[in-house]
Amino acid sequence: MNRPNYKAVLVDDEPIILRSLEAAIPWRELGIDIAGQARNGEEALKLFREAKPDIVVSDIRMPSIDGIALMGEVMKSRPNLIFIVISGYGEFDYAREAIRQGAFDYLLKPIDHDELTEMIRKAVRRLDKDRQAKEETEKLMHSVQALSLLARERMFAELIEGNQRPLQHLRWLESGMLEQPYYMAVVRLDHYSAMNKQWTPEEKRLWLFAVRNILEEWSATHDGLAAFPFHSGEWIVLFPDAAAAAKRQLGEDIVYLIKRYSKLSCSVGISRGVQGIDRLNDAYQSACAAFYQRFYSGQEGAFLDEGPATPGHDGDGDGGSRPRLKRFEQSLIECIRTLDIPRTHAVLDEMRTELEAMAAPKELVRRFIVEMAVVARREFEHLNLKIEHSADDLLQRLEDASTFRMAIGELGGALAGWIEEVVAGNRHEDAAAAIEKARNYIDNRYHNDLGIDEVSEFVGLSAGHFCTLFKQITGYTFLEYVTHCRMEKAKYILKNTDVKVYQLAPLVGYQDPKYFTQVFKKITGMTPTEYRENA
Repeated sequence: MNRPNYKAVLVDDEPIILRSLEAAIPWRELGIDIAGQARNGEEALKLFREAKPDIVVSDIRMPSIDGIALMGEVMKSRPNLIFIVISGYGEFDYAREAIRQGAFDYLLKPIDHDELTEMIRKAVRRLDKDRQAKEETEKLMHSVQALSLLARERMFAELIEGNQRPLQHLRWLESGMLEQPYYMAVVRLDHYSAMNKQWTPEEKRLWLFAVRNILEEWSATHDGLAAFPFHSGEWIVLFPDAAAAAKRQLGEDIVYLIKRYSKLSCSVGISRGVQGIDRLNDAYQSACAAFYQRFYSGQEGAFLDEGPATPGHDGDGDGGSRPRLKRFEQSLIECIRTLDIPRTHAVLDEMRTELEAMAAPKELVRRFIVEMAVVARREFEHLNLKIEHSADDLLQRLEDASTFRMAIGELGGALAGWIEEVVAGNRHEDAAAAIEKARNYIDNRYHNDLGIDEVSEFVGLSAGHFCTLFKQITGYTFLEYVTHCRMEKAKYILKNTDVKVYQLAPLVGYQDPKYFTQVFKKITGMTPTEYRENA
């Protein structure tokens, strides 16, 4: 996802609603991290000051500080905060007051998760628009005194990513340093993904700071032009152009120094020589091309891109083909996420047809197919989809393939095998049986403080997958079904007993009789008393 993550805080005095909000809404897919939950206004204020969220979703009716008072307090310091209020049936006046005071939108209970998801999407679009406007304003407000080494690194990073717009505003920062031929060394920590899972945030900060210090100090004493972090676990170092032997020695020195002083293993991809600040992206692509050798070497080291250069490009000979092929990467990722084998083969067929039409060079085709294999494997790991078979055999088969049709066939066969392996591992019981098991569990425990995590764990599914299956099979969201069970039991008790309404609420899972009455009227169109009289 390209969009930067935002943070959200959830506020409600009903635990089941808090849990359902966190589990049933695809927050990560929308680019949002849940920074925390609060059960009342006071907790929410404290959490807001600590987490500084971009979005607050809050109930109106709460103990101590209600939702409207909370909104007024937090929006004093954050006028552009997205504040979404949740109101019970019959609280339209409160909702209107919230909108008048600056709320982004409001939602009535029982909560429709699809409606809330769309509301969050609109909020994210607003945040994106605000952030873009803020960034444009900041660019215009930059002065010569404010721009520093950090700004230059940022400019370099954007140019490396292929964004040429910084040249219009910040070209003066270059000061001619890249007018002479230079090359790029991209330093990547080996096994970074695994280490990142083991490190605490503080450990990660210290390790990355240590590597940056090593590179900056060493670069300063070896005529380096710049040294700065790029992606997490990756650094860029620029040097005046040199012969291949000198470049390789430099890369090996970097590997040795980082191993010696930080005890971390790294590898270095070294680009061909380029000239001009607008060639930073070409240099980066060249250094990344060198890293393909790392997949076959089996060990750390320094790797040079020594392939033939295309006149006027110094890249990997692909001209404008890489952007054309990039769409296949996202399509394969979607196939993996949906475990769709037929669509996987269809995407690979489209990719084969595109490559044939392009008549792309052999090495470009081989490199692109290897890249798709690596991207696919990383997506399986990112989704925590366990695969027993190593990717090394596939990479070797791709290297040995004599034609690109054979290579694509190898890739398709491997992806299908990996997907089948995941599906077979997850097929402990069919979806309908799992959901029926969940319904029985809810039917017997609806009067408890029941949450999605508890039920999904009981049937052996992830919360997100459980929510999707539950809605597909039952036609209800989890919260709707729990509410349905509670209302059916409440109607039975009202028809067949003399239990008082205030005594009835706890029997069907509601601690607040007033809130129970609101939900009952929302569902049946009558208050509990009216329903009993008409029964």
